[in-house]
Amino acid sequence: MNSDSGDEYGSCSTTESKARRRLEHLSLHLLPLRTSDCLLSTALLSGGIGLEDDEVAGPVMVGGMVMDIHAIPATPALPRTTTPGTVQYMRGGVGRNVAECVSKLGAKPFMISTVGQDPAGNLLLEHWTSVGLSTQGIQRRHDVGTAVICNIFDLDGELASAVASVDAIEKYLNPEWILNFKDSISSAPIVMIDANLNSSALEVSCQLAAKSGTPVWFEPVSVTKSKRIASIVKYVTIASPNEDELIAMANAVSYKDKAMFEPVKVNDETSVKSLFWTLKPAIQVLLEAGIKAVLVTVGSRGAFLCSKGWPGCLNIGPKVPKLHGFGKQLYESLLPIRPSIKFTTSREIHAASVVALHYPCLPASVVKLTGAGDCLVGGTIASLCSGLDLFQSVAVGIASAKAAVESDTNVPSEYNPASVLDDARSAVSAAKLIHPQLVP
Repeated sequence: MNSDSGDEYGSCSTTESKARRRLEHLSLHLLPLRTSDCLLSTALLSGGIGLEDDEVAGPVMVGGMVMDIHAIPATPALPRTTTPGTVQYMRGGVGRNVAECVSKLGAKPFMISTVGQDPAGNLLLEHWTSVGLSTQGIQRRHDVGTAVICNIFDLDGELASAVASVDAIEKYLNPEWILNFKDSISSAPIVMIDANLNSSALEVSCQLAAKSGTPVWFEPVSVTKSKRIASIVKYVTIASPNEDELIAMANAVSYKDKAMFEPVKVNDETSVKSLFWTLKPAIQVLLEAGIKAVLVTVGSRGAFLCSKGWPGCLNIGPKVPKLHGFGKQLYESLLPIRPSIKFTTSREIHAASVVALHYPCLPASVVKLTGAGDCLVGGTIASLCSGLDLFQSVAVGIASAKAAVESDTNVPSEYNPASVLDDARSAVSAAKLIHPQLVP
């Protein structure tokens, strides 16, 4: 059992202290549902489940642990009949994928989630413990099934459709459970929340992070769920939408029920430059709403990293990173590398409403595309935790995403440090300043 941060336990014996914390921990599950603000106030007055003195605080992921079913056709799918192909079961969930990626790149994530007491939950937790990650933040319930998503792909490996059964996350990954881990959130270098959470859970996670100044990363998950950012946008430090999620988020933040931004139409002839100028108004809405950086993934065209001012100057990550293993390699190898970007003028960069960098995709032998976006986020977060700036960290995220598309699982079974470093250097070199240097 982890130590409590409250002073009231200072005079208790070790045994009495542990017993009391166990009772308080159990009592949280018996409380009636209250508003998130009331719950937050109660939690902040009492101790949560925190870190032992010798533990290093790692990033916290609050989100889904999901059993993915991948249906991959061998021939073009026909309606109203079966299609030959393969069906695979994979460990998934946005929060879970990001956390696994982070762990394989040298950081120690703490996962807050919910699974059922069923075979799918068993498989997810067995893997979690087998790679040495804590299950303390993962709630198990007998009254709900583990979240399952069935993904159907086309012949190009793109997602054609999907059916999601995620009640375990949306209903039971609730404020009461999250508040148990306020100490982990407050001590984390960064907290990632995925939009599978319901509104109350999103708000409590953000409020806990805000109390300690912990940066919040919002992962939109889907077009529909991305709209949940509207109530928490003031807390979000970084968001990572694709172009469709970006449009939905901008509409939700600015116009509520009115769709002022239309979905983006992209074809093979759409240039990176014209795509950015199409997306720029929506990006600007999110930046003006308080988000510090928006990382927009645009499929085979790579990603745009957008911020007010130079993104490498944003204060994200631990103040004094404790480096070891692969995280130390990342820091020592990439820290000296500076962007080969020629600014127009530093004053123009500082004054720009949007500073945008474009990272092209790295050449890859594509096996499948699912998991690439999660590994982009995971690689970036792991690098931020190692002390790299956001510009460098996104380059590691690009390298991590490349490894993901070359794997047949959502997250590669392992990362080759030399390959990741080489690919990250290539991503740094390939990054281009697309605004304010360019004009429409």
